[in-house]
Amino acid sequence: MSNPLDPANTDILYEVSDDIATLTFNRPDARNALTFEMYDAVAAVADNLQKQANEVKALIVTGAGNKAFAAGTDISRFRDFSTAEHALNYERTMDKVLGAFESIPIPTIAAINGACTGGGAAIAACCDLRIASESLKFGFPIARTLGNCLSASNISRLVSLLGSAKTREIIFTSRLIRSEEALALGLVSEICDSVNARARELAEQMKGHAPLTLTATKETMRRLREASSHVDCDDLIVSCYTSRDFKEGLEAFLAKRKPDWHGC
Repeated sequence: MSNPLDPANTDILYEVSDDIATLTFNRPDARNALTFEMYDAVAAVADNLQKQANEVKALIVTGAGNKAFAAGTDISRFRDFSTAEHALNYERTMDKVLGAFESIPIPTIAAINGACTGGGAAIAACCDLRIASESLKFGFPIARTLGNCLSASNISRLVSLLGSAKTREIIFTSRLIRSEEALALGLVSEICDSVNARARELAEQMKGHAPLTLTATKETMRRLREASSHVDCDDLIVSCYTSRDFKEGLEAFLAKRKPDWHGC
C-alpha cells in the first residue's frame, strides 16, 4: 500500500494500520498551521484514497500535540500576495484541495484537540464526523485578523453544518465555538478525553459496515451541498485579498498588534 506523501516532508504524516489511515498535521510548535505544501499533501492523500478505497476503509485526521488540530494557513505565506491572480489562484487551489478531500469515498473522521480555525476548520468541515476534546476552539476569525473572505464553497459547507444564521454570526463576531456549543449545534458528535482513541473506535466500527452505503450517502450529501454553491464570487475574493486592509491585517497579525482597518 503506497504512501502518497514525500517522506522528506515531516510537516504532515500519513500511515495505514489495519485498513485505517491516519493523517496528522505535524507542526505542533506552530499550532499545526498549514503551509501550501501541506495543502498539496492533503490533496495527494485524497487522490490516493480515491484509488485505494478497497484497501483503506476509513481515514482519521488529527493534529500533533494537544494545542491544535490546525490553526489555519501559515500567515507568513501571504506576504507575496499583491495581484488579483494571487488571490484567485489561492482560493481556487483551496477549493480544489477541499473538494478532493470532501470527495474521498470512505468515512473520514476529524479528531480535534484545541484550535481548529481557518484552513484547519475548513478541512474539519469536509469530514464526515468530527469529535473533539473540551479544549476545542472552532471558527474563522478572519474579520479581526486578516480581513480576507471565504469562498462560496466554504461558506456553503458552514451553512450546511451550522445554518446560515450561525455562520453569519460567528464570522461577523469572529468568536470561536467551544466544545459544549459545538456539541449542541451538531458541529461535533462527541466530546471526549482521548479523541484519537475514540476516532479509532469509530473507524473500526464503520470498517464493518456496507461500504457502498457509506460511499453513496456521503456522495449524495456532497452533491446536494455542491448544487447550492455554484455562484461566482471572484470579485469579492479579489476585493479582499488585494485591499490595503488585507496587507494591514497581515502585518498586524505577524507583529501581534491590533489592525487599523480602513475599508479599502
